[in-house]
Amino acid sequence: MYDDLLVPTDGSDGSDAAIKHASTIARAFDATVHVLSVVDTRNRFESPSAGVAAEAWVDAERERAEEAVERVATAFPPGIDVERTIREGTPVSEIIAHADATGADAVVMATHGRSGLDRYLIGSVTEKVVRSSDVPVLTVSQREEPGDPSES
Repeated sequence: MYDDLLVPTDGSDGSDAAIKHASTIARAFDATVHVLSVVDTRNRFESPSAGVAAEAWVDAERERAEEAVERVATAFPPGIDVERTIREGTPVSEIIAHADATGADAVVMATHGRSGLDRYLIGSVTEKVVRSSDVPVLTVSQREEPGDPSES
């Protein structure tokens, strides 16, 4: 049922929760995990007054993506097959394209828990993937579980 799982990551702490759930599914179904990070080529700060050149933006994004993929891929327990991929473009489009390209049976990804104005202004990659994906998307909150000892 689940031979291939896609775990997109931007390197945020929410990835840890997604890793936990993806690991459980991968073990149960002997699935391969495809860890993906997207180099966001949309330089939102490129303007004469912002001072961030397009090349510098893409270089910084590529470095972030490489670190994110490596951190998440190495966090999976031994015995789970993990493939690493970095793509360039817009995150939602590249996540959907990679799910199609790998034949992913499900996408497991974190939510940032933004609400209100932040969500309106920033948008939600996870929400857009849920609406666009042809395969099931398991969304995992990065918030602490109620009663978690680290909350004390």
